[in-house]
Amino acid sequence: MDRLIDWWKRDKRYLTLIKAVLLALLPVICCLVYCAMQGRGISEVYLPCSQWNDELFYYKQVEGIVNYGYPQGYFGFNESHALKLSFAAWSPVLVFPWIIWGFLFGWNMMSPVICNILLMTAACFLFVWLVRPDWKRLGITALLFCLYTPFVRYMLSVMPEVICFSLLIVFYSLAFNYLDREKTYKLAILFALAGLMTLMRPYMLLFMLLPAWLWARKRGWKGVACSGVVFGVVLAAYAAIKHYLGAEYFAPLFFTDWVDAFFEEGLLGGIRYTFGKLYYMAADFKGHTVQGFRTGLASGAFFAGYLIMLLVMLGQSVKDFLSLRRIRRRRTEGLESAEDAKNMKTLGKQLTIEVHFAVSLVAMLFALLLMYKLTEGSKHLLTFMAAGVFIVGALETKFYKKAVAIGAAFAYFYSYMALDPYDYQVPFIEEQRAEQVESWRDNLADAMKLDPEASPGYENSVIWVYWEPETSKSVKWQLLYALPEGFGISCCEMEYVAEHFRELQCGYIAGLAGGQVDRLCHEAGYRELNRDEDMVLYQID
Repeated sequence: MDRLIDWWKRDKRYLTLIKAVLLALLPVICCLVYCAMQGRGISEVYLPCSQWNDELFYYKQVEGIVNYGYPQGYFGFNESHALKLSFAAWSPVLVFPWIIWGFLFGWNMMSPVICNILLMTAACFLFVWLVRPDWKRLGITALLFCLYTPFVRYMLSVMPEVICFSLLIVFYSLAFNYLDREKTYKLAILFALAGLMTLMRPYMLLFMLLPAWLWARKRGWKGVACSGVVFGVVLAAYAAIKHYLGAEYFAPLFFTDWVDAFFEEGLLGGIRYTFGKLYYMAADFKGHTVQGFRTGLASGAFFAGYLIMLLVMLGQSVKDFLSLRRIRRRRTEGLESAEDAKNMKTLGKQLTIEVHFAVSLVAMLFALLLMYKLTEGSKHLLTFMAAGVFIVGALETKFYKKAVAIGAAFAYFYSYMALDPYDYQVPFIEEQRAEQVESWRDNLADAMKLDPEASPGYENSVIWVYWEPETSKSVKWQLLYALPEGFGISCCEMEYVAEHFRELQCGYIAGLAGGQVDRLCHEAGYRELNRDEDMVLYQID
């Protein structure tokens, strides 16, 4: 007990605890302030008022897992489904905190919001506890956190970005802590975190390079070999999850045409193709970025913020490298001072984190250009910027120009130019929409019954026809939140439905009231389960 008290006082853990609690309150405060500025409260966030249709899939899948162990119907696209169980194209590992939350506390419209806020609260607390920043660095972190409004937007949603944010923040916080006091168990946790993030999104394999480097530095070739084994196990696990638990999407989730070019056109042909694709994609990237500056285009704003973060980290890496080199030169000349010895340790620790993060930023930029659609891939950059907020706050530097540059960019792009409600507006409850969803829920509760013998199966699946070109309208898919628990959703194109109408496998189909699907189902004599001015749902006989 005396040793514990001595540790508590010697390291001033009581002061660290105060700082940790203060920063941990920030996610809640930011959410409360944002909602209050809209004249709302956090409890008024209402997912069926959101325009992000990915949220519907995430929410209903977790609902099925919590209530039945896995969804009883298939989640897929154009009636695709996973080889095993019933998940959509994305790894179910991506939403594991929500699944745990649902098992412990139940699952409803506010569950992911509360869970997200608590995840960010925990990440903020652990950042301070592990990094132990002084008051100035804590203030910088808090300021950048407030200016980076995607924190609030994604906390108040059912998108898994906050799960990625919080895990990566904890990852880098532990990395700083490890470099202060190198303990093997910390390295093991870093590998575990990086492996978990990779199973969630494959590009996060980049972060496993940091513990691999630290292990190699500590154990030499043995560390390299063991890191290779860990890489192999994680990649094999991801491949198995993707192969067995992932449904086929409309198009590839990422493109490998530039890799295929090396096999089809040879080495020189592959290089030529790759550089050509980089050139044209970079031109599109530039166009998006310019529009981000001019009009606030969300993808361009994300690109611009990302580039500024990248330039700051590259600049700081070069600065710290040169400073470290000067100190080493003075040591060689016998001119090293006590302050130099202290600074050398700090710079060495910082440089390890800075270089790894900068390399990860550069690698992700190339991955975006070569393998993703720019508009869809842009949101993946948000996780890197979120981690950058805390990395910048953790650095011990004399000048704070980097924080000013990043903060100004955040304020301009994500507050001043955040004009498009689709990308930035938190969905608050609207009385008409809430009444409509409740009406559908009440009507479908008796009309739709899960088939216990088909689990999972098409009998428990609903086709959602995303867009009907004949009317140039999309179904109000938000009403599908009212589907009974356990039912799966297959998002289908109208072209697919029209071509395979008599061979559709799902048990139910939802389309635009008065649209082409409505007419086809009526002519086929399908049983109508519910209808309003926006959507109609039929049971397929």
